[in-house]
Parts: sequence; C-alpha cells; structure tokens
Amino acid sequence: MSGGVRSAPALAPASGAPAFSAKTRLLVVAPHPDDETIATGLLIQQVRAAGGEVRIVLLTEGDNNPWPQRWLERRVRIRSADRRRWGSRRHEEILQALACLGVPAPALQSLGWADCGLTDTLLQSRGPAVSALAAAISQFGPSLVVAPALADRHPDHAAAHVLVRLALAEQAEPPPLLNYLVHSRGGDGEVFEVHGTAQQLACKRAALTEHRSQMALSGKRMLRLAGRPERHAGLSMPLDALPWRPPFWLRPWLQLSVVDETGARSWRWHDAPLRRDQAGRFRLSMPVATGAPRFVRLASTLRSPWIFDHWGWCELSTGAGPAPTPAA
Repeated sequence: MSGGVRSAPALAPASGAPAFSAKTRLLVVAPHPDDETIATGLLIQQVRAAGGEVRIVLLTEGDNNPWPQRWLERRVRIRSADRRRWGSRRHEEILQALACLGVPAPALQSLGWADCGLTDTLLQSRGPAVSALAAAISQFGPSLVVAPALADRHPDHAAAHVLVRLALAEQAEPPPLLNYLVHSRGGDGEVFEVHGTAQQLACKRAALTEHRSQMALSGKRMLRLAGRPERHAGLSMPLDALPWRPPFWLRPWLQLSVVDETGARSWRWHDAPLRRDQAGRFRLSMPVATGAPRFVRLASTLRSPWIFDHWGWCELSTGAGPAPTPAA
C-alpha cells in the first residue's frame, strides 16, 4: 500500500486491510462528526489515492455537545432549537472536513440518531437500528468496513461497534471489519498502524480544523489524537465468562444488559441470569444460537457527570462451556 500501512506480522489476513485499488470500497462508520477525521483521515486518503470509493455513515449529528455550544454561543440554557442548529453546524463541518480528505459530499450518509444516546437506541430499538445500518451496508457493498472498537470507553462508540457487528451478521457475505479506538489506547485483536506522507498528514490536520466547533475548547487534545498513527485492529476472541467481578456493596446499583440477534435484555445485577464457575467467574445462564455474536454491558444506574464507561462492553462466546455453579 505505497508505504502507508505497516501491518503486524501475526495479523490474520481476514482482519487486516487488503491492498487498496480502484476496486476498494471503504465504509467508515462514525458515531459523531470529527471521528471520521481523527480515526481514519489517513486511511480515507490512501483509499482515494488508489482510486477506491469511500462512504461515511454518520450515526449522529453530534448535537448533544453542550459545553462548546455554550462557549461559542455565549448561552447557558440550550433548547431543542439550539441543539438542532448546533447539529446543522456540525453537519456542515464534516462536509468541509471530507472535502479536505478528497471525499465528495454525496458520500456522506447521515442516520440522524440521538447523540449520546446510541446505547439507549441499541437497548430499546435494536431491531430498527440494526436494519437501517444493515441496509446502508448492503446498499454500498463495501469491501472493507471500519468502525469503532468495542473497547472504546465512549458509550456511543462501543454501542456503534455492537450495532455494526449485528448489521454485518445479517449480510450474506459480510466484508472484513476493522476497529479504531479514539477514547483509549487498548484494543480488540491484533493491531496495524496507518502512517501517512507529509502531504496526507497536512490534509488530515486541515480537515480537523474544519471541525471548528470542537476545536474551540478541545483543539490541543484533538490535534494530539489526530497526530498519532491511526491504529486499526481485527476482532479479538470472545470471552467465555464476564471479565468483571464488581464489589458486593456496589451490585444493587449495577445493570447488566445482553444484546444479540434475538434482542436486548437488561436486569439489575442480582436479577441477572448469572452463575459462577469453579474459578469464581460469572457466566451467563441463558440459551443462545451458537455462532451468533453476543454482547454484554455492565453499567452503574447512579447518575454521574462522567459520560465515559467504567466497565463497558464485552463479547461472550456462544459455544458450550463447562457447567457453572450458582452465583453468589
């Protein structure tokens, strides 16, 4: 790939990026305006330079973004009309950013879902959301999909990963999926990095500055994020048990949610269908179609100004495991 992508030696072919050409059809799933530039600005340029086609599926307009709006508009209270205006502003910003990356405006498809509400969309309206995303994927027919990683601590990003995985499961021949991380440096699966030329890096910085509403308060952080190599990963192996062992005192305020092809369900921790195995790990005790992806989220029901997930999501194996014992 013209020196742009450096692949880890052990990266599986199915999870690595293919050589780009005029036949490449890259679909980037972005939860908010600016994610497309921060996470895939170099990747987009390299696909376009090879003659490939790029489609951006924007899940939200980023309208629930109160602090920059308060700062730039010199207001305290933000009404519904103010949010709509802010969303329109951010929509124009992403169009300008994509122009810097060589992507025409018709390549942007906006789904208009609730900003900071993708987890609720996933848990309450999973079916329509997955169908809409599956239709967007089918219509474009990508050869490669790039979406947020499950390990991303922003709830919109992790929920976007689950939605994409469920939508891909509905495809007759799903394309390869790569995952990017914006909020965290850990990750799913083995990682390769995208490194750009000086010109590509300059175009990426120019695209980022078009997101003026976000640069106003977070410019240094965003430039730092955009300045590091773009890291993309394949899928890691699903877990056979929950990775969490929350303390007893906190469990009355915890909610466990399960999402798979059959739907979404949530319980208080003590009501959840959990059992303990001999190693003391928690396992789900409920039927599942073998082979279908299953995702579990642990979250606190206590109100907090902190938007990022503490426990977040994990993917569980749907294969048979050792017989568990009742949970304590």
